[in-house]
Amino acid sequence: MKNKPSFGVAILIILFLFAVIVAQILVVGSPDIHMTLVFSIAFAVVLLLVTGTKWSAIEEGIMHGCKIATVPMLILMFIGMLIPTLIAAGTIPALIYYGLQIINPSIFLLTAALVCSVSSLCTGSSWTTGGTFGVAFMGISIGLGIPPALTAGAVVSGAVIGDKLSPLSDSTNLAAGVCETNLFAHIKSMMYTTIPAFIISLIIYTVIGMKYSASSIDTTSVDAILKGIDANFNISLGYALLSLIPLAIIIFMAVKKVSALAAMVIAALAAMIVAMVAQGYSIIDMMSYMNYGFKIDTGVEAVNKLLNRGGIQAMMWTVSLGYLGLSYGGILEITGTLETIIDKMSALTNKARNLIITHIISSAIINYISASQYVAIIIPGRMYLPAYKKLGIRLDVASRTCEDSGTVTSPLVPWGLCGVFFTGALGVATMSYLPYAFLCYLTPLVAIIYAILGKFIWKQEGVESEN
Repeated sequence: MKNKPSFGVAILIILFLFAVIVAQILVVGSPDIHMTLVFSIAFAVVLLLVTGTKWSAIEEGIMHGCKIATVPMLILMFIGMLIPTLIAAGTIPALIYYGLQIINPSIFLLTAALVCSVSSLCTGSSWTTGGTFGVAFMGISIGLGIPPALTAGAVVSGAVIGDKLSPLSDSTNLAAGVCETNLFAHIKSMMYTTIPAFIISLIIYTVIGMKYSASSIDTTSVDAILKGIDANFNISLGYALLSLIPLAIIIFMAVKKVSALAAMVIAALAAMIVAMVAQGYSIIDMMSYMNYGFKIDTGVEAVNKLLNRGGIQAMMWTVSLGYLGLSYGGILEITGTLETIIDKMSALTNKARNLIITHIISSAIINYISASQYVAIIIPGRMYLPAYKKLGIRLDVASRTCEDSGTVTSPLVPWGLCGVFFTGALGVATMSYLPYAFLCYLTPLVAIIYAILGKFIWKQEGVESEN
């Protein structure tokens, strides 16, 4: 941008966003994120116009943000369509039914994090994991009497680490590409920060889970849930295995690197067929469920609460939030507002320690401002890459830092792509699960500790180490 806003204007725009959020929290207890973004966009637009930014640049920013949002929001809508078909097919009811009988409450959080990590590693998608296994674990947690926010935190932590380390992940490939790093060198480098953070997270989930035991379960409620599911779905072993076909299709297509949009649609259609064959629903029933969400009266309130969900229309709240968030971020990106802030922070790059810490902080801030982990990876990654080269630091350290900040903090942004997705899929507000998504805090913390200690910051051959 030739006419970037001044640093003072850029900071004022950001401060207004956080001021509105704080004011809403103090007055009503929680922010109305949609209106927060509407007022923040209006303030940013007026201030930018007054200080010399052309309307064409602002409009380009809006279109840029909406373009970024379109595919993720379509995926979100199709996941909204997938969830009720998985319920109608008996997939999620079967997972809940057998999970309640098999999983020990004391290791439930540990199990949720591990299973979601394996699923996400195989598929390369934290969203697919959250919309399938995540939904099932949320249902099981209610039966076991474990707070939904805790379960959502464990699901998010597991889903994010798998996505972060999978060679099939878009963010993993993006970070490697942005920093001109070999993909597998990038993944190997990430293990030094991500694996310790995940192990610590698992220990915390294990310790927290110890307060829940078989004696803490309301067996009356569990029995009612089991009976309610059994009375309304065919969940014998044969039907249960049949209901897993849509999940198998998702994993297979992810491994084959089929488009996520195509994978969601094909899996939903497969689940629809299974529901019609195995559970006796009609095509009219399925069309209604896919649009408006699954609806059933089992006679058991807990089961109704578990299963009456999903649908394209149910995701529109989240979709609208995604478009608003990305429009705001697009304006700040295209008008040069983000670049102005980064330029100021880039002065703190004279040593490896300062560079990495500045990179982490920058990415996290941009994640909250732009509502997009992709922007949080690309802009700081490209801005700081020359500094890594100048200091002789291997570029897989730069790509690792992109993900140690840009990727893992994304689920913590209430108006960001990941935040709105997990809220919509798991039925738990971002602000509720935020304290329990331990991996999302620990990974950047481990990276900062390494930077301070000068550990695992490899130099290119022939360059002396310096913190």
